[in-house]
Amino acid sequence: MAKIQTSCPRCRQPVLAEVEQLLDMKVDPKAKQKLLAGTYNRAVCQNCGYDGPIPMPLVYHDPEKELLLTYFPPELGIPLNEQERLLGPYIKQVTERLQPEERKAYLFRPQSMLTMQTMIDRVLEADGITREMIEKSQKRLNLIQRLLNATPSSRPEIVRQEEEIIDQEFFQMLGQLIEASLAGGDRATAQALVNLQKEILPLTQVGQQILSDSSAIQTALQDLQEAGKRGLTREALLDLMLKQTNPAAVEALARVTVTGLDYEFFTILSERIEKAPEAEQSRLVQLRDKLLAMTQEVNRQIQEQMQSARKLVDNILNAPNLEKALEENLGSLDEFFAEALREALEQARQKGDIERSARIQKIVSILQEAAKPPAEYELIENLLSLQDEVSRRELLEKNEEKITPEFLQILSGLVSQMEEQGQEEFAHQLERVYKQVLRFSMEMNMKRG
Repeated sequence: MAKIQTSCPRCRQPVLAEVEQLLDMKVDPKAKQKLLAGTYNRAVCQNCGYDGPIPMPLVYHDPEKELLLTYFPPELGIPLNEQERLLGPYIKQVTERLQPEERKAYLFRPQSMLTMQTMIDRVLEADGITREMIEKSQKRLNLIQRLLNATPSSRPEIVRQEEEIIDQEFFQMLGQLIEASLAGGDRATAQALVNLQKEILPLTQVGQQILSDSSAIQTALQDLQEAGKRGLTREALLDLMLKQTNPAAVEALARVTVTGLDYEFFTILSERIEKAPEAEQSRLVQLRDKLLAMTQEVNRQIQEQMQSARKLVDNILNAPNLEKALEENLGSLDEFFAEALREALEQARQKGDIERSARIQKIVSILQEAAKPPAEYELIENLLSLQDEVSRRELLEKNEEKITPEFLQILSGLVSQMEEQGQEEFAHQLERVYKQVLRFSMEMNMKRG
């Protein structure tokens, strides 16, 4: 990003701003996220307090979707031929980053967007997300806010009126909001959303089905756990699947045991079909077809995720600053990334590529260091290990400088997280510690004046 001096859109005073005029998914996997979230080309004015976007020409490139989009803010008042001249170097940069075989016809026909919203809509459309879907999503979000603000007695009537949009996506959004609140340490909002979810699930057909599926899945997974203690065989797994009457439970079992759904498993199932009475064969054939389709879909998803992970490994290895590249892609560093990294290291060693091996080893070292639990967690563990308030008080006094608002936020978030996961006993222990730490923090703040 380049730092430039420009004018504040509100008061016209000079401001410094970091700008990006090229968002390229080829080199920055977060380019789309930046565009959709509007976290690029923003300025903070010390004079009037403005904190928002600044009008800048923009080029967006996504080679996978074959998108090359340009936008020139009309308020800049630049003639069309001058716009093309100013955007030309960025389009050239996009082309030069691609291998010759990757340079396709779309590069020679950049699409000019009249508004920024048009650009965002075009990017979402390429992902299969229409304007109508976005509007429905906004309606669901507005309804959640409306239900939160409503009195408990008025909620059933609101749910009855709006049942059409209280669908699977509605409850998925509610779950995502709960997770986001917990991650941000906003325990009060998370608890309010959890309570709302419990209240409205039984009030709609979709919610009742979710409750039914959830109960069946929980029972099936408990049965699977018990079978595992006895030594889970493929025959036992098949018997467990045949026992289920809820399709969601069968799907859940298949997903957690997908590695066991192999050639041997399907051979056993085929033998069962051949030996079964005619009336039972149809059900067994349907189960086989469903499991085959599911395993194929899971394998396809795994291959796609591995392909994305390999691309990410290459992008990070080619980045000038490994630490910065890893930090920018923290959300994508999952088990697929770890496997792709292991593959890359093995290939580099086989080829004798010492430089690439060294960079991969450096990535591994950075990740291992980052994986170490924060110092706050060590203090929390020590507090939990103490059984009485006097001992915990002594430990808090020895670590007074660590009792910060951030520490309290982490502790509060852990309490909410354990409650959400149903670990009530552990949540209760954390709650006791949290209350004592909160009292201690308030005392220290009063002493400091």
